[in-house]
Amino acid sequence: MKSGSMSPEQLKRYGRHIILPEVGMEGQIRLNQASVLIIGAGGLGSPAALYLAAAGVGTIGLVDFDTVDLTNLQRQILHTTDSIGTSKLSSAKQRIQALNPTVSVRTHAVRLTHENAMDILRAYDVIIDGTDNFPTRYLVNDACVFLSKPNIYGSIFRFEGQASVFHAGEGPCYRCLYPEPPPPGMVPSCAEGGVFGVLPGIIGTIQATEAIKVLLGLGRTLIGRLLLVDALTMEFRTMKLKKDPQCPVCGPKATIKELVDYEAWCAAVSGAIPEENVSDVISVQELSEKLRSKDTPQLVDVREDFEREIATIGGIAIPLRELSGRMQELDAAREVVVYCHTGQRSGRAVAFLRDQGFSRARNLLGGIEAWSLLIDQTVPRY
Repeated sequence: MKSGSMSPEQLKRYGRHIILPEVGMEGQIRLNQASVLIIGAGGLGSPAALYLAAAGVGTIGLVDFDTVDLTNLQRQILHTTDSIGTSKLSSAKQRIQALNPTVSVRTHAVRLTHENAMDILRAYDVIIDGTDNFPTRYLVNDACVFLSKPNIYGSIFRFEGQASVFHAGEGPCYRCLYPEPPPPGMVPSCAEGGVFGVLPGIIGTIQATEAIKVLLGLGRTLIGRLLLVDALTMEFRTMKLKKDPQCPVCGPKATIKELVDYEAWCAAVSGAIPEENVSDVISVQELSEKLRSKDTPQLVDVREDFEREIATIGGIAIPLRELSGRMQELDAAREVVVYCHTGQRSGRAVAFLRDQGFSRARNLLGGIEAWSLLIDQTVPRY
């Protein structure tokens, strides 16, 4: 493309991009014509929005319905002290356009729901998930799968963060990694557990980086990989992710064909254990005591291989899909404790084992996530 496709001011503003052979004039014009939707104008959305605007992404959409609070300012750098009490969207739009007035900022002052998500997401090339709750994460994932949109994922808690690019047409989706939400209260919010103020800057900037790479078709993105960041040790680890052939949304035999009420769905699949089933479960505290006793139970890990590469508390590794064919490896006369990431898959495993005569099979409540949070914090979380 010729330099006349851009104004002298744009040529000067984006000059450091244009002189990169991998970007060039054509790439910069592509960015100027692109659109990115950021869901959440908070800790992750702030750095992502600022860097996308600085890079010249032509249209930035923002979804948020909250107002700026003093507690936000420790990490949400889109906002200032003068913004307290005002809409996050108006604060964000003002800051973005002060940085780059040529960027068009579209605001969606709504709570994203199964009723409006498809209409909102459809208008954008790339989606950045800057949310902090599970119902919206699953909603964004499913909508992106149905619309064939790349979902730039990020999450933060305390000193740890993670990022990936979920694009069902080219790799796994969020449900391939996390089929179901954790039990309620198992993963504290940032308000409950805290967050290192600069961590959202790291993860949000990574999300912006991945969005730009996707738009330009540049380099190797995080599709099929999960990036784990520990800000305390400044360690970055990358784990390979595989597409789940049983995924109910992006798998070949998908059972979910449309968006559902995600608030109700998350509450249903991660609800409390019925009182009549308490003999089927064991707490992490109780397991910890038993592992120090003489009569130790037989531990069974029903997670996938890539999950065990991230963290483990030992035991026999039998993925849930292989359990029916490998029961002979277990001792039906012994207490068997089954665990997974948060207790959902292991719950199904225990129900199956009890039907097969393993009367002492028990599910570890909260899974390895609870073990890491409540028993041994050296076990990595994911």
